[in-house]
Amino acid sequence: MYAMAVEKIWKLRDGVDSENVSRLSSELGVDPVLAELLVQRGVHTFEQARSFFRPNLSDLHDPFLMQDMEKAVERVHKAVSGGEKILVYGDYDVDGTTAVSLVYSFLRRLTRNVDFYIPERYDEGYGVSYKGIDWASENSFGLIITLDCGIKANEKVDYAASKGIDMIICDHHLPENELPNAVAVLDPKREDCHYPFDDLSGCGVGFKLVQAYSQKYDLPFENLIPLLDLLVVSIASDLVSVTDENRILAHFGLKQLNTNPREGLLAMIHLSGLEPTHLTIDDIVFKIGPRINAAGRMESGRMAVELLTADDASEAIRIGTEINEHNNERKNIDRRITQEALEMVRTGNCLSSGNATIVYNPQWHKGVVGIVASRLVEAFYKPTIVFTRSQGGLVTGSARSVHGFDLYDAIESCSDLLENFGGHLYAAGLTLKEENLPAFCERIEKSISGTIIPAMQTPVVDIDARLNFSQITPKFLRILKQFQPFGPGNSAPVFLTENVYDNGMGRKVGAEGGHLKLELIQESHPYHHISAIAFNMADFFDHIKTGNPVDVCYSIVENYYRGTANTQLRVKDLREREELV
Repeated sequence: MYAMAVEKIWKLRDGVDSENVSRLSSELGVDPVLAELLVQRGVHTFEQARSFFRPNLSDLHDPFLMQDMEKAVERVHKAVSGGEKILVYGDYDVDGTTAVSLVYSFLRRLTRNVDFYIPERYDEGYGVSYKGIDWASENSFGLIITLDCGIKANEKVDYAASKGIDMIICDHHLPENELPNAVAVLDPKREDCHYPFDDLSGCGVGFKLVQAYSQKYDLPFENLIPLLDLLVVSIASDLVSVTDENRILAHFGLKQLNTNPREGLLAMIHLSGLEPTHLTIDDIVFKIGPRINAAGRMESGRMAVELLTADDASEAIRIGTEINEHNNERKNIDRRITQEALEMVRTGNCLSSGNATIVYNPQWHKGVVGIVASRLVEAFYKPTIVFTRSQGGLVTGSARSVHGFDLYDAIESCSDLLENFGGHLYAAGLTLKEENLPAFCERIEKSISGTIIPAMQTPVVDIDARLNFSQITPKFLRILKQFQPFGPGNSAPVFLTENVYDNGMGRKVGAEGGHLKLELIQESHPYHHISAIAFNMADFFDHIKTGNPVDVCYSIVENYYRGTANTQLRVKDLREREELV
């Protein structure tokens, strides 16, 4: 439906030191391709391999290495011991709602004087709101802990102080030059923060706060283990790197999710049609995360926190079912708006289709414009901004970028035309007056055209290694599985196998026949065939069905259905047989 219109470049990784690979392969007793993958990840010795394959919670960084952590812990303890009311405040997306659920779950074991607040997307917008502070004041809260937001809320922190409310900021977004005047500002991206790892999720920063509190006041670390299912959902959904501390947290978070998930996540697992006990990062990214996000997109992010903190199974199923229905509604709206946006670009009825894709329709649903932006990037592979009308004569947009291009920086260069903006390298949100929209489009197009390079304008399939089907043995798969959890910084390896063909059983699948289900055989190893799924590649069917050979690049996945595991290739791209350049 959203098939890529741009041909991809295949890029085989430069070869690593063959002598090092050979030695590591021998020491570990693994296929040289697996040793090569380890070396690519900076693993060169037996000890490093053991650490990589066996993550350990004892290797987590000391939370007190984070700037202001001592201040934050002391202020939380003062509130807890003094019976002061604490409000846990977070954004309405997955990272924000999991972060709020994590810190709220921790604190409610220490005090009854704790509540949570999620701003309404369409009434208050992203981040800390005056309405939220007023609510806190009216209900006699003395401390607000923000999660996944607040790093730019300088004026609102001052406003809260004027009402006698202290604030602790827990965020992971890039700060401005001047930090908010809060009691404590926990953000590993602070210039003066020397915490060893700066790519924590917002929920991850919240976890470090409760880890520090537990450490300071001799609470068993084991009490934090049940919170890790929330943390892995945030790590996967927010697309932070799965390296260093995040890899450890994700590993044990998946273990918790697969063995003893909280009632709310168990409800989501069942409603997503997933196989319990065999959940992966991909299952979170494509199934669980979007459903949690749907609460904030279509109704209220508060529902997500109610789900994630529910103690009763029937209550979790009730809330989860309602959220799932919102997700189905979201998918229908997303599909319709995407088609409208694609048509606008193809007919020239858009604000820009040069170096950037920019579309605007005042009637579009604000909750899905980010998803639509991602779809347009898939279709046209350009930095993309999708706008719709917001309240008070304002226009709000979601921006998504292509690999290697800092779209946030380009948006920041137009900040004088904006009411507010925020985000990351590849994803951002922005709001501006409608009359500034033409000037913004002209400026952002000029900014992008001056900084983007041709290499960024063509999608690249990064290939880790060549592989013969005969190498895909049970032992190979068992060791490859230990490379998980996969994600940014530790992506699922992509392999290239050349000169393969379908055994004649290949067919089109999917509601519109847009995908291919294949049984592939390698010409040089005819006794090893393997199942493959190729999404949005039905255009290759006529070539493949007559037995013509192709080169294929893919990752290897393990599918579970009714207790049975099946190995399958997830095809990244197909190419009619030719020599790789």
